[in-house]
Amino acid sequence: MNARDVIQEGYEKYKSAPFKVAEFHHWTVIVSNRGHLEELARASDKALSSLEAINDQIQVEYTLGPEVHHNPYHVAVVRSHLTRNIDVLYPEIRDEIVTSFAEVLDLKGNEWKSVPALIVMEKVICRTSNRVFVGLPLCRNQDWIDFNIKCTIDAVKGGLAIGLLPQFMRRQVNATSLSYYGVKLLGPIIEERQKYMNKYGTMWDDKPEAEGPELMPECLTTRVLVVNFTAIHSFTQALFYLAGNPQYIQPLREEKDGWSKVALSKMRKVDSFLKECQRVEGIAAGNCSRIWLHARLIVITHSSVTLSRKRFYKNPEVFEPFRFANISEESESGPKHQLASTTTEYLAFGHGRRAPGRFFAANELKSMLAHIVVTYDVKLEENAPYPASLRIGKMIAANPRAKVMF
Repeated sequence: MNARDVIQEGYEKYKSAPFKVAEFHHWTVIVSNRGHLEELARASDKALSSLEAINDQIQVEYTLGPEVHHNPYHVAVVRSHLTRNIDVLYPEIRDEIVTSFAEVLDLKGNEWKSVPALIVMEKVICRTSNRVFVGLPLCRNQDWIDFNIKCTIDAVKGGLAIGLLPQFMRRQVNATSLSYYGVKLLGPIIEERQKYMNKYGTMWDDKPEAEGPELMPECLTTRVLVVNFTAIHSFTQALFYLAGNPQYIQPLREEKDGWSKVALSKMRKVDSFLKECQRVEGIAAGNCSRIWLHARLIVITHSSVTLSRKRFYKNPEVFEPFRFANISEESESGPKHQLASTTTEYLAFGHGRRAPGRFFAANELKSMLAHIVVTYDVKLEENAPYPASLRIGKMIAANPRAKVMF
């Protein structure tokens, strides 16, 4: 029985009331009532800490370093600088999507080619994100790509393993050497930018947010690795749904009307397709994790229950790719139903102010899906069933062995 089944059993027994589930070293409280969800979103970090919850999930202190956990200044950088500059950065994002798909897929003529979906999407998303984070030519450096993907996987695996240990034993683990190899690749770029910092000081528009010891190449490399934790699995799941339902390719294809952030905002069916895939699959059995610091209880929302309630959605058990596009047309609250919006009915990106990076992620995912449907035909291999997601604890991951044909 996986986490989703355990939580579902608790919901069926207690309905909208909070209930708790025993884990190795603590209790996890599950909430699904709308009032409780709003209270969870409004609570201060001093009462219900999202940072402590993330630390508990992947043991940030030990896998990425104590500085990343105790001084997460990169969150503010993502929330402000990155989000405000999506429009300016979009031409580069678009260029990298086009180039990376062409090079990674390496198609010959009009022949169908079967490719491992997750591996392809890891490379494309890593390259596209790093076009923004580190720029050309490093974003296309195969060693840098492999290193980023490996670090993401190692951090998650290491966090899960360390989380099984008692607290006193975790302090003996030293898994914070992830950035050492990365410095060899990213170091020259950091050194060049530090020369500008030394020359122009605080008058330099592109001056870093880091200060003091955080300006060291090892520390800056770690921060770049942290913001590279991307939406690889959620998009791979969407690709599986597209390949398994090729009848939706043409309606999605017809939405294309140029390539810009504004044009992308008008692709409501593309937006809806991705949001529906997250509603049906998702990447976790629970979202909006917080730790109640007073009692060291973990509080999460039951996302699968919230996203499948009939009072929220008609036929919630059915995959309807244009569900949210249709809801937007029928209601006056269109923006509320977009992929990047957070509500108590839709918790894929969490809810409230603690969901940085979702606008960048949404634009990246929509751009990739739009590019796929405009440029390629896709399908599953002949007689292949829909690739079931893997469920590991509360986490949900795309099937790593499944293939898609382009």
